[in-house]
Amino acid sequence: PARRDVLTPLMQAVEREGMKKGLYFSLLDWSHPDYPIFTNDEKRYDPVREPARWNRFVKFYQAQLGELQRGVNPDLWWFDGQWEQSAEAWRAAETRKQLLDFNPKAIINSRLRDHGDYSTPEQGLPLSRPQKEYWELCMTMNSTWGYTRDPDYKSPYQLLMTFAEVIGNGGNLLLNVGPKADGTLPPEQVKLLEELSRWTSKHAKGIYGTVAGLPGGYFYGPSTIARDSTALYLFVPAKTTAEQLLKGIDSPVKEIRVLGSDQKLPFREVPRRDISLGAPPVVYFRIPEAAQDSLLTVIEVIPEGRLRISRSRGHE
Repeated sequence: PARRDVLTPLMQAVEREGMKKGLYFSLLDWSHPDYPIFTNDEKRYDPVREPARWNRFVKFYQAQLGELQRGVNPDLWWFDGQWEQSAEAWRAAETRKQLLDFNPKAIINSRLRDHGDYSTPEQGLPLSRPQKEYWELCMTMNSTWGYTRDPDYKSPYQLLMTFAEVIGNGGNLLLNVGPKADGTLPPEQVKLLEELSRWTSKHAKGIYGTVAGLPGGYFYGPSTIARDSTALYLFVPAKTTAEQLLKGIDSPVKEIRVLGSDQKLPFREVPRRDISLGAPPVVYFRIPEAAQDSLLTVIEVIPEGRLRISRSRGHE
């Protein structure tokens, strides 16, 4: 309908900003006559019984990828729509080879039927970290990916807590925005993005250049660790009045402070020799309400030397 190439100008603008180029690509194509779309009432055809027709579609989608490789050469391929066919039917291994032969540095998400480089769970936060070393959670601000008049927006706290859980498990958050037809963002999305910008700018040390945080049970909330192990960052919901406790840290604690301010917090280390010999002391501290962020407070724990995490189970 646009009667013009809308992709190339976008990719050129991305390049001018010095950003990496990523493309979304749907493997299935319900509008193509050679794709075996099926509904509750009908199925266009069975690829097993009509292999020539299916092979024609596979060559079609691989040719599309080739055209995009030559014209755009993206750094990232974000596949989707894989669920209706098997890896063998999609010829996923062959497609991966095609992409990497052209650009060996290209990154591919897992939706090329598990022939990708990282996991991509969607909308719901996984209960445990995905098995792949690298992963991202893709999530919408409301309940839809494109622009609709959907009032069901997540709160800033929901987004931030999800973000903290994701980075605490070593992942990235891919947060969707749905622009209107004129390219502008709805005011609800702008408001959420501005709140996220405020919070991430204030707490950058606990986000960028960090790795996954403590194992479960060491602290009752998300956490991250500085890549060089010189700091631990704890994420605490706003208006928390309860005393916080941190367990399983072998390194003596040098200092605890509220990130984004100069405020240092008093703390006490209580030995655990009476109940589990061999386990390190429990660290207790409180966060004054006046020092807390309006949504999610980040606490910086500075150890003596580098952070050492205990794996001791004590004497049972």
